Parts: sequence; structure tokens; C-alpha cells
Amino acid sequence: MADSEHVEQRRLVQWFRQTFAGVRIFSIPNGGHRHLSVAAKLKAEGATSGVPDLYVPQWRLWIEMKRSTGGRLSKTQIDWIDYLTTVCGDDVVVGAGFDDAREKILEIAQKKG
Repeated sequence: MADSEHVEQRRLVQWFRQTFAGVRIFSIPNGGHRHLSVAAKLKAEGATSGVPDLYVPQWRLWIEMKRSTGGRLSKTQIDWIDYLTTVCGDDVVVGAGFDDAREKILEIAQKKG
């Protein structure tokens, strides 16, 4: 059975922080199940559906985590990825689990130097 997206993302953040000390990564807590009043409050504060899960400002890199099997992008996520890459010129990695995300991030890291 495949790990949950939460487990995959937690492993990735831990690996990233150990591998790229000094390069900051943080999560964008837009997803998950919340009480309706909390969800309404977060939405009013700017939480936006579809924004990728993680951001690395130094590299202008967004990371959307999915489970290693069965995860797929929503239309809203596809729209955000298109905006971030086309309009903003940022990089976006969609990782199908920890291993896939790690390999894609290593490729980007080589380009960023």
C-alpha cells in the first residue's frame, strides 16, 4: 500500500532540509479537511485552492506532492501550475511520491548551481 501524501511530503521536507542546508523550504497549508468556520477564516485570509504544497523561494521552485500511486492533479492545480510557470517564470515539480519528487528536485538543483 502506498504512503499517504502527508507521509511522502514529510519525508521530502526532511530530506530537502538535510540535503540543502541553508536553502529554505516551507509548506503552503491550503489543503486538508477543516471545520467549515476555520476553512472560511483561512479563505478570507487568502488561502487558495490549487496552490502547490511547498515553496523554495531561493530557487523560485514550487512543489506539488502526490501519492506515489493514484494521485492526480485537479483542474485548479493545473491552472495554478500553468500560471506559475508561464506568467511568473517559476519552476514547478509535481512529485509522484518522495522518490519521484527527490529526483526532479535534484535535476533542478543542478541547474540552479
